[in-house]
Amino acid sequence: MLVLLLLVGVPMLFLNYQAKHSGMTWGEVIKRIMTKTGDKEVVSDNIAGKKIDFLNPRPIGQGFTEPPLISHLQVTDLDNDSLLDVLVCDAKSNSINWIRQYPPDTYTESVLSDELIAPAHVQAMDFDGDGDKDLMVAVLGMLFPNNDKIGSVVILENDGKFNFSKHVLVEKIARVSDVRAGDLDNDGDMDLAVAQFGYDDGETRWMENLGNWKFESHILQNLSGPVNVEILDIDKDNDMDIISLVSQEWEEIYCYINDGKGVFQPNLLFGSSNQDFGSSGIYISDVDLDGDDDILYTNGDAFDYIPPQGRPWHGVQWFENKGGLKFEYHRICTFTGAYNARPYDIDDDGDLDLFAVSAFNLWDKPESQSFIWIENTGNMQFIRHDITNNPTHIITLELGDFNRDGLIDMVSGNMHTYPPYDRMNRITLWTNNGGLSKKQ
Repeated sequence: MLVLLLLVGVPMLFLNYQAKHSGMTWGEVIKRIMTKTGDKEVVSDNIAGKKIDFLNPRPIGQGFTEPPLISHLQVTDLDNDSLLDVLVCDAKSNSINWIRQYPPDTYTESVLSDELIAPAHVQAMDFDGDGDKDLMVAVLGMLFPNNDKIGSVVILENDGKFNFSKHVLVEKIARVSDVRAGDLDNDGDMDLAVAQFGYDDGETRWMENLGNWKFESHILQNLSGPVNVEILDIDKDNDMDIISLVSQEWEEIYCYINDGKGVFQPNLLFGSSNQDFGSSGIYISDVDLDGDDDILYTNGDAFDYIPPQGRPWHGVQWFENKGGLKFEYHRICTFTGAYNARPYDIDDDGDLDLFAVSAFNLWDKPESQSFIWIENTGNMQFIRHDITNNPTHIITLELGDFNRDGLIDMVSGNMHTYPPYDRMNRITLWTNNGGLSKKQ
């Protein structure tokens, strides 16, 4: 009887624990365990194409004397002067900075808010509906993994003259890695979706806006390692859903389907059998241009290793939206240390190409790239092209037409947490010279 009790009781306790923390039913947990994918995740032919120099790099913003620790960038026109600016999460100075472009092609950096320990993500949006852009900030509390309750969610309220008041909406929670704004309960105001990486004790929550800078938190999931949250109407039923990426031991992508009133049902879209897969970021885009939202996904995180070291299964992939919350996994290419990817039709041939950066490549090898572009040759077939291996440790990438010439430019940020320190930069603007565009 004791043996029978152990044989039955232990699995039941395990299933109950997994269900409680993931927000899923026992049946869904069993399905999750049985459907984890394996070796097919790393299949990639890695076709290489010739290098074409179509980007002219130059540093922008303030200089540096110590290795920079930029964790995130956002391209936005903060002052509404029709010139693109850059918002910066600086984990070295623990501040949110603004690189303002004014006049054209002149970039000046200033601090908008400090004493934000290890800011991980910033989003510019008119949160309070007064006509200017406020800033949603995810604050880790410490850059490296830590179990202490040191994270916080902060909104920097813009007074219309670019003076920002700090509203700490919640603090002393597991380290916050991402926060996004959207109306999640259809009541006409902005709510928040929050990813809390934590370390062993992360969470995913949404924060209901009660007015007057008061919020009520609703916990969606108690798994460690959430990296990103995205807000979108994935099922086209006129309410906003949430997609989250959970790394650490889970390596999973979830979709929380909204009933229209802020009650969410979790759905597992993807789970890797490799607990070291290194999930590093997702980005929502109609990658195949068929009219629905797909998921662009990178895996290249290596913070778990000392020193951080990329792995051969790192790379870039996309999940094709097949409808009915079914997504098909497609490996695009191997790219060691891949941390961020963005889509754009850079060669004007009618399909989306991809750009990706690496924070954890094998920097002692001259062929190891920190920035690549992945040419879509048609029918979702791809060829990888090198861009550069200098600077190294690029962790964030965003796109925008900075000089208003009709060609897309790029801006990247570097996080130099470990050697080598011979090819460093902080923030780089990559101006498109038209070498790939049919517009030239």
